[in-house]
Amino acid sequence: MSHLSVSSRRTISGRWSDWLFSQLVRSVTVLVLLMLAGIIVALLVGAAPAIREFGLSFLWTSEWDPVRDRYGGLSMICGTLATSAIALAIAVPVSFGIALFLTELSPSWLKRPLGTAIELLAAVPSIVYGMWGLLVFSPILAEYVQMPLQARLGDVPYLGALFSGPPVGIGMLSAGIILSIMIIPFIASVMRDVFEMTPPMLKESAHALGATTWEVVCRVVLPYTKAGVIGGIMLGLGRALGETMAVTFVIGNMNPSGAFSLFEAANSITSALANEFAEAAPGLHRASLIYLGLVLFFVTFVAIAFSKWMLSKMMRHEGAPS
Repeated sequence: MSHLSVSSRRTISGRWSDWLFSQLVRSVTVLVLLMLAGIIVALLVGAAPAIREFGLSFLWTSEWDPVRDRYGGLSMICGTLATSAIALAIAVPVSFGIALFLTELSPSWLKRPLGTAIELLAAVPSIVYGMWGLLVFSPILAEYVQMPLQARLGDVPYLGALFSGPPVGIGMLSAGIILSIMIIPFIASVMRDVFEMTPPMLKESAHALGATTWEVVCRVVLPYTKAGVIGGIMLGLGRALGETMAVTFVIGNMNPSGAFSLFEAANSITSALANEFAEAAPGLHRASLIYLGLVLFFVTFVAIAFSKWMLSKMMRHEGAPS
């Protein structure tokens, strides 16, 4: 009898613990959603004067004149998208190579110290990257990349305009390269972890059938881990879109005056917020800066939604006859 009573008490206690845990998890989820909704509402309220004044034309107007209270965010939006695209174009293949080497090619004695060294790059403060980029990397970029490219391609139609501008080592290219260095540890670490989750039997079976290491990675590892790989890339993209201090140091913080150029000093949403928000007077100036923050929020949301859509489309085509 006592045994039954103890068992029933344990059952009741277990049910109570399960109910408490489920309520706690549900409360945390609701709290996160409320915080997200609060951020959106705060941005909408703060940007309301600029939204009423400029509407959607704010997105394709490049004028930014606090003296006349005329604002347009096109140059900042383009700077943000361009630097993030450059960062991803460099960081994704490099991160893939790092993850491939650590999981498939590296000797066992090198895996742990090399992996730790790469992860330590993520702990470096962004302001340190910015200072290093401005004081060390920019002069190297100007002397060994910008000047030779302008000397060889400066007279080529269209392509010369892409590399025009003063070769001083700052601009969108410099900011994109610094961002790529910053996001490589995040993408590489996620890729390495998901590559290691691939069942060894699948890879060994492919090798037994005569597949090379590259074929095993492309036809076995990547299809098995595509969700994690896309997640790692989106993590890096989110870091690139939201990075502030490093970009502020090396992008130049000026609205471009001519055609699009990788070497021209530019501006981004985050650098504009960092430079102007503290000194912006209440009114259209501050509301326009908050409007830029709302646009950045929307761009990030669209990027994440696109990755989810692409991943779901890939999942639907799994097992389809080729």
